[in-house]
Amino acid sequence: MSEDPNVVEGEIVDDTPTAALAVPSPPLPDPDYSEGGVPSFDFVRDKIENRYTTSLGSVDVAGLGTDHTAETLDKQIAERDQAAKDRLAEIRRSLRGE
Repeated sequence: MSEDPNVVEGEIVDDTPTAALAVPSPPLPDPDYSEGGVPSFDFVRDKIENRYTTSLGSVDVAGLGTDHTAETLDKQIAERDQAAKDRLAEIRRSLRGE
């Protein structure tokens, strides 16, 4: 029987962990808390800064911290519409020769 050079023989490997890998390692302490469960100063500061910047962003998105409130935008639209009507009336008067 001739052996095909493209055929590779392999062995079946048991996929159960070895004894060295099966030993559970102790859990690593959370770096943001002490062993007593008290949060670190940096963790608390970062959390406060994150909440503050989130609140600033939501104020910007809502438009409360800018001139682009709903009332202001409605007023600008009304002023622009009135200016357009006035300009149209002026153009019509000039075409009539008044």
